[in-house]
Amino acid sequence: MSALTEGQDPDQNWDELVRYWEEMEWPEGSKVEIIEGIITVSPAPASRHNVIAERVQRRLYSVVPDDLGIYQTLAIAVPSRLGMLIPDLVVAPVQGCVEADSHIPAALAELVVEVTSKSNGRHDRVSKPAAYATAGIPLYLLIDRWAPGGPTATLYGEPKGDVYRVLSAVKFGDPIKLPEPFGLTIDTGEFPVD
Repeated sequence: MSALTEGQDPDQNWDELVRYWEEMEWPEGSKVEIIEGIITVSPAPASRHNVIAERVQRRLYSVVPDDLGIYQTLAIAVPSRLGMLIPDLVVAPVQGCVEADSHIPAALAELVVEVTSKSNGRHDRVSKPAAYATAGIPLYLLIDRWAPGGPTATLYGEPKGDVYRVLSAVKFGDPIKLPEPFGLTIDTGEFPVD
């Protein structure tokens, strides 16, 4: 499906994309997202990828209040960017998730976490942060195993338009601190390196 043809109503195109995304039978175990209006199918992540997500999730459980949940397969919608994204982790209100059908508005998220895979680094570094910032998600943690200068963790915040400010960037092995409402330090030395 193409992003948008000339003269087409963007809202209609978004509705068609979402309907197709919801109704199509996708390969089992794959991750299916809409990124900048294009349906993207990715294979299930590798074990090391999942270990990193689990380490972050385990740490978040120690500080997240009961009214927020930590979700691994929750789709978040950013219609203005033609995006239906499935971050590796989303911290969002439990009530919003209970009331949702197949996805929640991205604006409900308090934090999103992406762990890059070799094949999706560009999306995690460029397309997704622009969508997350546009939605006003306060914090975006990018754990980039495949960064050109070696594995890094970067915390983005203070979204303005479609851009975040870098709040902190560390190489694997150094701690990274999430500000309030989390007030949490994550030891990136726990992350496996490829």
